[in-house]
Amino acid sequence: MNQAELKDFLDEKVIQYNTRDFIESDPVQIPHLFSQKEDIEIAGFLSATIAWGNRTMIIKNSHRMMDLMGNAPYDFVMNHSGNDLEQLQSFVHRTFNGIDFEHFIKSLQNIYQNHGGLESVFSKNTATLSMQESISEFKKIFFEIPHLNRTQKHVSDPRNGSAAKRINMYLRWMVRQDTKGVDLGIWKSIAPAVLSCPLDVHSGNVARKLGMLSRKQNDGKALYELDTKLRILDPLDPSKYDFALFGLGVFEGF
Repeated sequence: MNQAELKDFLDEKVIQYNTRDFIESDPVQIPHLFSQKEDIEIAGFLSATIAWGNRTMIIKNSHRMMDLMGNAPYDFVMNHSGNDLEQLQSFVHRTFNGIDFEHFIKSLQNIYQNHGGLESVFSKNTATLSMQESISEFKKIFFEIPHLNRTQKHVSDPRNGSAAKRINMYLRWMVRQDTKGVDLGIWKSIAPAVLSCPLDVHSGNVARKLGMLSRKQNDGKALYELDTKLRILDPLDPSKYDFALFGLGVFEGF
């Protein structure tokens, strides 16, 4: 299909999947549990961090994370005690365990106490038409406090060639607001135009079948290639096509 036909096809799929029904089977439901800005962004960040593997298990374990924080993530981050952190040690999601969870809480506290919060950190270095530099800088700040090396693998770095799928997904949740009810759109300092489509096995395979992606690996170079194509289709809101590519892959086996 030509570019106009491709845009029409993908726009139709965005409309099909970008509905509130999408929330029921997606970890985006976790930040939707809250109304306070800080609760939403912390819940979203933690659930996006463990968003790999079986989706049912991701959602189950994300709910458990919230339970361990008394379903008050911002209050827990800012006011936790040593005993509170000990309760996190039982948490496990694949290779993310209680030790990692504890560091994430301490690092988030540092970000809110000393850097103005998550939105403030991510909104730096957004001069270019991409969030990838901002993601790299975020990782620097996230690990500026003492930590175990093992925990660093749970925050991707585009400078190391990563497509940073989970963080790009998180940014879509926080930044996009299109009245459809899925993405929360609570961050106003970042434009949807600079977002990237979360690139995973599903979106990558569909993009290749549609002729939008030639690179075989789902890495940073592939993300740049896909970004370039999607920004032509919609320069103001390219990441909306995540709904189309993901939906085609997961729900239709395209």
